[in-house]
Amino acid sequence: MKTLKVIIVVGARPNFVKAAPLVEAMKRRAREFAPLVVHTGQHYDQMMSDAFLRDLELPPPDVCLEVGSASQAAQTAAIMQKFEPVLLREQPDWVMVVGDVNSTLACALVAVKLNVKVAHVEAGLRSRDRSMPEEINRLVTDQIADLLFTPSVDADENLRAEGISETRIRFVGNIMIDSLNKYLEPAKSSTIRELLDLTNKDYAVLTLHRPSNVDNHKIFSGILRALAEIAARLPIIFPVHPRTRKTIAELGLTEKITKTEGLRLIEPLGYLDFLSLYGNARLVLTDSGGLQEETTVLGIPCLTLRENTERPITEKAGTNVVVGADPEKISQAAFAILDDVSPIKPRMIPLWDGQAAERILDALLDYRP
Repeated sequence: MKTLKVIIVVGARPNFVKAAPLVEAMKRRAREFAPLVVHTGQHYDQMMSDAFLRDLELPPPDVCLEVGSASQAAQTAAIMQKFEPVLLREQPDWVMVVGDVNSTLACALVAVKLNVKVAHVEAGLRSRDRSMPEEINRLVTDQIADLLFTPSVDADENLRAEGISETRIRFVGNIMIDSLNKYLEPAKSSTIRELLDLTNKDYAVLTLHRPSNVDNHKIFSGILRALAEIAARLPIIFPVHPRTRKTIAELGLTEKITKTEGLRLIEPLGYLDFLSLYGNARLVLTDSGGLQEETTVLGIPCLTLRENTERPITEKAGTNVVVGADPEKISQAAFAILDDVSPIKPRMIPLWDGQAAERILDALLDYRP
């Protein structure tokens, strides 16, 4: 049997969480797969990336393109220009892209034009909001990829509705839960809650990084108003993304945030520390996609600070409530959760069982165009 050479593309920190189980599974099955990890450098911070690589037991990427930040068009073009020589040199059997960042679309486009097969992990997710760059990345990548690995049944339905052939769709489950399940136990050894003096205390965790929330003074100020009301009742721990910290300063909101009692800004955390932190929280507030899924599996109430979600299953079958950026809605939803004394049980979504990577590899071996 021929060993399949697979380039796995990562562009941002959440991509590492999705790539790690795939790399590990391929190395276990070394007679069948030879993985090569390409990090485009779309989002890059030395400390943050090193911590994630260490926690997820990943070796340094085989290739680093070091693209860096830029406008949507400039960044996508730069990734394409730098990825093409890698593809020509390595001649892989497959290019595997994950998620919905610019690297996902850019590398898929390069591969398709060079007649290299493309697999999209986390395919079929839709927010129905084309103002989100991620939605465009999802739509286009799913149209051009050869194999579409979906995390949930609604994603399959989305792809069928867009006219995509059933032969290209594989329902494999949620790859992020592979990492979550593996590292729940190791995360218990994290001392982050002790360092933050949160042991045996109720607290909330906040992540906020989307430009639609943090780049607009009026919207950001409204969210902060709601956070101040919630923080008066229980502390909110806010690991601040470097870009968000820069935006806070540019919008002149630094003083307002630092004076908000109960809102505590900390540096970004590695995977294990962050898992320990939010995994023991009373409430999570986020504009992230992955946290909606992870909190569902862990049974943690989650408020999504966006007007929509590409993961509606976390609302229908999970613990997630989409509240948008309206301060009143955010506060009301948070207090409703805090006033409810009945514990929320973890929710089991079909195939969110920690075995998605193995199903993906089996599908690659079984692929017949």
